[in-house]
Amino acid sequence: MPLLKGHSRHPGRLVVSAFAAFILIGTVLLWLPISHEAGQPALSLIDAFFTASSAVTVTGLVVVDTGSGLSRFGEIVVLGLIQVGGLGIMTLASFMSVFLSRKLGISRGRLVGTEIGVADLGELRTVMRALIRFSLASEIVVAVLLSIRFIAEGGRSIAESLYLGVFHAVSAFNNAGFSTLDGGLERYVSDWYVSLVIAGAFIGGGLGFPVVIELLKNDRGPRPWSLHSKVTLISTAALLSVGTAVLVALEWANPDTLGPLSSADKFLAAFFQSATARTAGFNTIDIGSLHASSSLVMVLLMVIGASSASTGGGIKTSTFAVVVWTALAEFRGDPEVTILKRRIPRTVQRQALALVIVALGTIGTATFILSILLPDIGLDDLLFETASAFATAGVTRGVTSQLGLLGKLLIITLMFVGRVGPITFGSALLLRSKAHRFRYAEEKLIVG
Repeated sequence: MPLLKGHSRHPGRLVVSAFAAFILIGTVLLWLPISHEAGQPALSLIDAFFTASSAVTVTGLVVVDTGSGLSRFGEIVVLGLIQVGGLGIMTLASFMSVFLSRKLGISRGRLVGTEIGVADLGELRTVMRALIRFSLASEIVVAVLLSIRFIAEGGRSIAESLYLGVFHAVSAFNNAGFSTLDGGLERYVSDWYVSLVIAGAFIGGGLGFPVVIELLKNDRGPRPWSLHSKVTLISTAALLSVGTAVLVALEWANPDTLGPLSSADKFLAAFFQSATARTAGFNTIDIGSLHASSSLVMVLLMVIGASSASTGGGIKTSTFAVVVWTALAEFRGDPEVTILKRRIPRTVQRQALALVIVALGTIGTATFILSILLPDIGLDDLLFETASAFATAGVTRGVTSQLGLLGKLLIITLMFVGRVGPITFGSALLLRSKAHRFRYAEEKLIVG
């Protein structure tokens, strides 16, 4: 394969190219007349491009309502793009290659490792099989649970209820946030069954495949968890707990969000929104009615995002943990950064700091540009939109529907960079093919 050989030394470039290719394929399919709902205006090329980008990057921001604007064919195209984008194009392609040929070359193995965060090529075949099995099994279980609920509601055929169950299961597990229901999930704000099933799906998908696979490795008995799994699980639990508590406190009496709900339902809605902010894209309350303070909390949760090598976006929980502990070590004067009695390599610290700087710089620059393009919209709403796009969170305060051509192109770029990862995207463009064979003289610089 010439293309594969040309990128074998730089897996990041083929990952970026593959995502871009599927976005273009999805754009063409969604632009076809067969993808438009009868009686609805045809999608413009930019709207088809935006929808395909949102689906492949598993973001969930939409300029055309999925349920009313797309035909069943168009919805299935979106569903397929979500599945491809969620599992990772290189992972899917390589799994099929292994399945058919029982062989996995070194170059292709490096591509998969780049996508799912596994460095040991010897484990890739086992990891990929476990990854596919876990993903499909999770989606099937969630689809069955949701279908039962949709059938029990009545008013739909069994076939339609099953379709809704499958669509929302795939969308939830892959942290996509697309819904074909009129009004999304707001009708289920007090429905513990639907809320917890969908939240469980996108939390599970957001843990990251390395963590999930490690948790499922019980064939040789219990074994100590890796530092990555410990940090991921602790960070996830802490962010869910803190996010829920803060949103409950801030929105308790807001008549447009949690105010009308019972005390128990307030916690349910706050928990769901705290979880979905970390890249899931669903919402059971009106995001546009949140207080400014609550919106800022959600922006922070979106920027942190899900876990590494997951279906979610953001800078990732492990990155956030490394940056926090690096700062604490610097404040304390510690010579090394340690987390849970394990020393963190300097290369990991550099990557984490670089990712945070790139993320904040990208979101800040995009917000500035949008403020010029959309001067009548508040800065807090624009910041929310750009953070949601970059983190592939998919929640909005109503800005998406007001984007013009340039605004849509900007958000598409943010979604794309956020999905493939700023480090992968940046290194694909800037990484040197050959390392320097010299070192410059060292000189200290005053900082702080």
